[in-house]
Amino acid sequence: MDFSKYPYSRETLINIYENLIIPRIIEEKMLILLRQGKVGKWFSGIGQEAVSVGLTMALEQDEYVLPLHRNLGVFTSRKIPFKKLFAQWQGKKSGFTKGRDRSFHFGSQEHHVIGMISHLGAMLGVANGISTSYLIDNRQKITAVFSGDGGASEGDFHEALNVAAVWKLPVLFVLENNGYALSTSSKEQFACKQFIDKGIGYGMEAVQVDGNNVLEVYSKVSELSVSMRENPRPILLECLTFRMRGHEEASGIKYVPKDLTASWAEKDPILNYEKYLIDQNIITQEWISERKKEILLGIEKDLDDVFEEEEIIPNITEETQDIYAPEIINHVKPAGTTRELRLVDALREGLDQAMEKHETLVLMGQDIADYGGVFKITDGLLDKYGKGRVRNTPITESSILGAGYGLSIAGKKAMVEMQFSDFVSCGINQITNNLAKSYYRWGQEADVVIRMPTGAGVQAGPFHSQSTEAWFYTIPGLKIYYPSNPHDAKGLLATAFESKNPVMFFEHKYLYRSVKGEVPEAYYTLEEGQAAIHDYGDEALIITYGWGVHKAIEIVKEQNNRATVIDLRTLQPWDKNAVYEQVKRCNKVLLLTEDTLTGSIIHDIASHIAHDCFQHLDAPIKTIGSLDTPVPMAKNLEDLFLPWERFKEALKDLLAF
Repeated sequence: MDFSKYPYSRETLINIYENLIIPRIIEEKMLILLRQGKVGKWFSGIGQEAVSVGLTMALEQDEYVLPLHRNLGVFTSRKIPFKKLFAQWQGKKSGFTKGRDRSFHFGSQEHHVIGMISHLGAMLGVANGISTSYLIDNRQKITAVFSGDGGASEGDFHEALNVAAVWKLPVLFVLENNGYALSTSSKEQFACKQFIDKGIGYGMEAVQVDGNNVLEVYSKVSELSVSMRENPRPILLECLTFRMRGHEEASGIKYVPKDLTASWAEKDPILNYEKYLIDQNIITQEWISERKKEILLGIEKDLDDVFEEEEIIPNITEETQDIYAPEIINHVKPAGTTRELRLVDALREGLDQAMEKHETLVLMGQDIADYGGVFKITDGLLDKYGKGRVRNTPITESSILGAGYGLSIAGKKAMVEMQFSDFVSCGINQITNNLAKSYYRWGQEADVVIRMPTGAGVQAGPFHSQSTEAWFYTIPGLKIYYPSNPHDAKGLLATAFESKNPVMFFEHKYLYRSVKGEVPEAYYTLEEGQAAIHDYGDEALIITYGWGVHKAIEIVKEQNNRATVIDLRTLQPWDKNAVYEQVKRCNKVLLLTEDTLTGSIIHDIASHIAHDCFQHLDAPIKTIGSLDTPVPMAKNLEDLFLPWERFKEALKDLLAF
């Protein structure tokens, strides 16, 4: 291991050494506490410290780093206080997540470190979003994000590298090649000889370094970062290293050949660097012993303080309040001149006005730029706002949803258009585990709106017609808007962009050009959680949303029934006050959804009504939805699938009860 070719000053060499030994000393202490039962779990980075420390020290302090669970050196090199880290690991309220998450599953905006979630590849796309913000703002900064050799097998790895290459994003993809993904060796993970061979496939540079040589890592990252700031582009940095302990302590390392462990022990990043510094008369063994003792004393003092902290006293109010970022929206009431618009036109106008109002808003999606989107909702926005803010994406869902989160971390707003809501299945992890949990976990707003063209009625078959809103209804932290008409669509879209929380915004494809209505020209918002009531009498109550609103009103009029139709408009939150008041007034309830009936949102609402309004019911609650089958293509089959004919008979039965 050659350190001599890196002519850094004595001060720099010592500073690097001190940063290198801190994570090792902390880990050795943690392993003792683990054996004593004082720490529940630990993911060791012993043997890999040079990558984390060398890289972090080479970057500028305000450049984001997105590490994994074996990169303690990133956190300590950014001078995150030991006490705060220990409180996080011990599940104390003074930690970064108030006891809600483990180890390195948190971020710190103060230190520009964004921790991981357990789905290893998920943060790669987030790094792209942060670097996209640098390009838009013309900031000469880079982002560094870690992946292991095992995590590089995930689709997120491919998506993120491909997007970064196409968009020329200044992202340093740091691949720690330590030979194993848990117990699965590299030869069972990939067939290529080395990861730098992948670079050519993405059209990006790829560089390999000895990940155990801290000066080689520090020097190479310093060189690359300067170049990437001046000439923005992604680079894949493969760091050859080895973890000396198990994936986590309980798993051990019996699956690793002993001779392999022994050979890597000789390449220990700390011992080799330490020997070099002693041989060069830069430090002495006495100085080392004294410095390690000082560091350990500081660690033990902070640990004692954390152990003395009270255990968390659970509070339901605090827990539920922290699901969403607090927000005060100054609503603008609809006013002024109106004119008739189709739903598609109202959405286009809403996007245009949102782009004017929110200068940090960035739109992303497949074919949304020059082509204007497959439904032409973003048509003309590219010419008006430019390629920086209206961005065509490769065919990728997960990475772009992650980029939306990254933009939010960097202080911007993001909209991601799913070409069809069905395709969101390819990116659902980003929504349910990154966006939805972000504020609850570590107080970071996820200012992202996801537009979801949805629904049947256009003979598009099983993969372009599904009602997917219930997929997200059970995920705390998401909001779900589902307007049924042009007026509500424009107003609720504006509200979605005013929000600081992730919003799933559903738009029914069949209604895009079949429904018209009066829409104010000026900007306005509508309050979420407020239903619209269409009162045709009090003999029955129909609760629905989306296309169901139009079908319910049509059938009520056709049958000349005295029934009230509630258009929920937003599904998370939904308007309990309006629903309960109308249940008390009408006494007979039918809930209608286009979604397949089993597991649908209306079943949950029906449960609430049964629980809270039972004494006001004069008949059993009826729920009507589509068949529990995939959505068929042929019109006669799709008509059978949809609930409208069954709804007619159910309404007659309810009124006759």
